Amino acid sequence: QVQLVESGGGLVQAGGSLRLSCAASGRTVSTYIMGWFRQVPGKEREFVARIFGIGGTTSYGDSAKGRFTISRDNAKNTVYLQMSSLKPEDTAVYYCAASQLGGTSPSSYYSWGQGTQVTVSS
Repeated sequence: QVQLVESGGGLVQAGGSLRLSCAASGRTVSTYIMGWFRQVPGKEREFVARIFGIGGTTSYGDSAKGRFTISRDNAKNTVYLQMSSLKPEDTAVYYCAASQLGGTSPSSYYSWGQGTQVTVSS
């Protein structure tokens, strides 16, 4: 099973950028579909982006389209989420996860990191 550790969160002003990293160990990320999700207290975990292991195809949730980019560095066994034009409503804990099914529901993913907090001030 793959172990995941997120980093890169923090406080940023609206309009700014952050890059989140998800370092994997135990298995290579290229063998999984890797996803990013986010969650705020009292709400369900929301799909942000995913990248497929074979071919590297990507897809995004509506809130991320045009502003976020998911990528993968196989040599570093790390997945990234580059976030730009950040808005206060992007404030959440961001999680990366691994799946062999590849859906957009959190239930499709079976390995999760501990999360990293992103706070966007207005």
